[in-house]
Amino acid sequence: MADPVFMGLASLAVLVLLIAIRMPIAYAMILVGGIGIAIVNGPALVLSQLKTLAYGQFSIYDLSVVPMFILMGALASRAGLSQALFRAANAWLGWMRGGTAMAAIAGCAGFGAVCGSSLATASTMGRVALPELKRYRYSGALATGSLAAGGVLGILIPPSVVLVVYAIIVEANIVTMFAAALLPGLLAVVFFMLTIAIYVALNPDAGPKHDGVARAEFRAATIGILPVVAIFGTVLGGIYAGFYNPTPAAAVGVALVGLYGAITRQIRIGDLVDSLKETAGTTGMIYLILLGAELMKIYMSRIGLPQETAAWIIGTGMEPMMVLMLLLLGLILLGCLMDSLSMILLVIPFFWPVLVDLNGGLYAGAEGSGFGMSTEDLKIWFGILALIVVELGLITPPVGMNVFVISALAKDTPMIETFKGVAPFFLAELIRVATLFSFPVLVLWLPKLLSG
Repeated sequence: MADPVFMGLASLAVLVLLIAIRMPIAYAMILVGGIGIAIVNGPALVLSQLKTLAYGQFSIYDLSVVPMFILMGALASRAGLSQALFRAANAWLGWMRGGTAMAAIAGCAGFGAVCGSSLATASTMGRVALPELKRYRYSGALATGSLAAGGVLGILIPPSVVLVVYAIIVEANIVTMFAAALLPGLLAVVFFMLTIAIYVALNPDAGPKHDGVARAEFRAATIGILPVVAIFGTVLGGIYAGFYNPTPAAAVGVALVGLYGAITRQIRIGDLVDSLKETAGTTGMIYLILLGAELMKIYMSRIGLPQETAAWIIGTGMEPMMVLMLLLLGLILLGCLMDSLSMILLVIPFFWPVLVDLNGGLYAGAEGSGFGMSTEDLKIWFGILALIVVELGLITPPVGMNVFVISALAKDTPMIETFKGVAPFFLAELIRVATLFSFPVLVLWLPKLLSG
């Protein structure tokens, strides 16, 4: 057999090339992984794997939470929750210079808490907030940049589909991962609002002040947000309190959002059908990517590339923290080419064993010398850091999916202006990564508190 490092790198290069020529990521991974296994072990093994692999992957109970959270987000985008969130946030913050942009960030955070998708958050909040930002004469760069950046909150603030997939890959507790993501998610909201405050302080015309809303409108907007708070509290509060695990919680969330939409007459039969179709399409795409990622994982394991990589890294004597920094940098660069879920599925199974080896303990709970924490704590801390740098790919050129989504809505703002507007938020994200990298307690405190 050829050198495993050469085979592995050549396969990854082919995978990137296929993605670059616009082949869907799922098909690219299935093709490269399947052909790789056939070369190494023969075509019979590929057929044998395909016979049982799909069922084995898709029948995992924890994975059933994915379509439920997707359906909850699809219904939430049609139920008027985004309008209620933005209206309330704007009533509270809009009177400040840059306050409407801050309200858009707060609205994105709130909607992400009942949606779990960054692209859906950016698209939905963009439709709601862009007209208001234009009405108050915000600059195109700040208006579109803040919405593109705010959209990334959907991937981290629980519930998050990508976070669920990460937890399944590394065999982490989903509830623990949700708890670990909460404080870093709120930290992002604070950093983004500070970024807007600095932006408008340096460029006052970018976010003009305007009069606050009347007291009656303020009261109505605040009352209007109570259903959203109730849904969020019931879903996540029930999970953290131990009343139910994530899958039943997602089902409760779907029921509550659907009930709210029916009562307010925002969701009709046609909207329900559209939501189910959207859920089926998105879930099918995610499951197909899961299948492709598993084939890639089997192929890489059979040629021994993860083991060779781990041995090489350990042999270099490089400090574990430096290895982790280089890995996070690689994820940022990879985010320029791939979507967040594909990155998690492709990279995490490959590098997570390397980090475990560097930590010095292969068993959960073993105290490792590499990162100064147990393997269980490492998987939580690394997962949150990985998701944050994956977020950066959504606002990084040349792909920057959130930027494309917002640019499609703001047709009068050139895309270059949106990238300029999102640059300060990118810097804020780098500062957040550095903060969480330097102080792991910010990630681990809440999970440890809830675990007693």
